[in-house]
Formats: sequence, C-alpha cells, structure tokens
Amino acid sequence: MITGIASIALLLFGVVLTFIIPSNYIDDMNKTYQDGTLSSLIIFMFLVALFEELLFRGIIQNLFFVYTGHQWVAILSTTVLFLVFHIQYYKKPMMLLNITIPSLVFGWVYFKTNNLLVPVFVHSIMNLGTTIMFKYKLISFKK
Repeated sequence: MITGIASIALLLFGVVLTFIIPSNYIDDMNKTYQDGTLSSLIIFMFLVALFEELLFRGIIQNLFFVYTGHQWVAILSTTVLFLVFHIQYYKKPMMLLNITIPSLVFGWVYFKTNNLLVPVFVHSIMNLGTTIMFKYKLISFKK
C-alpha cells in the first residue's frame, strides 16, 4: 500500500513541477533520457535507483541512524548528502527541489517498511514513469 501511494504521489509531484518550472530551469541531461528505447529506459532507471538507494538508504541513512538514533535526523542528513551527490544540479538549483522531496520520501518509506527494495521500487517507478510520460508526449517541459 505504502509503495503504491508513494509512487503515485511522487509521479504527481513530478508532473506538477513540469507544469510550473520553465524548461530553462531543467538540467539538460534530464531532457535526453526519453530518447532511449523503452527496454533501455527500464534497465537504466532501475539500475540508477538501485545504486542510489543501496548507497544512500542502505548504507548512509543506516549509518546516520546508528550514530544518532533518530530516524528523521538520518533521513534529513542523508537527503543533504543526496543533494551534494547531484552536483550537476548546482547550475540549475530548481532541480535540487526536484530531488529533495523524493529523497525525503525514499528515506521515510525505507524506515516505514524496513525493506530496501521498497525505496528502490518507488524510485524506479518515479524516474521511469516521468521519463515515459515525456517520451510519449503525455507531458512536456513548460516553455
């Protein structure tokens, strides 16, 4: 249940941002993902989510939790490091908002379910869903 709700909520968040953020505020790399084949997108989006969630939730968030004993301190600290890791977005700071909210959700979902596969799945669905909507012109960047 939580997986479905988080996935749908983050997809809606991405769609809303698409309607309100002008395209010149979007990182150019994010504009090219939809050019790949559907099978390559599925594989790529899953591998990105798997790597990021293993690193950020599986290792870093767990370490922060072990040392602080507070879930939200661990989630917030991990989100800050998640933002630092996405250095390509520093030139387009609006993109940092685009990953802050999802990172908080991934961290919360991980602690709520105690299952690393859940944030991997939610992250994959969010990335893949948004990319497919762009690929098939269901949404487009605001001009």
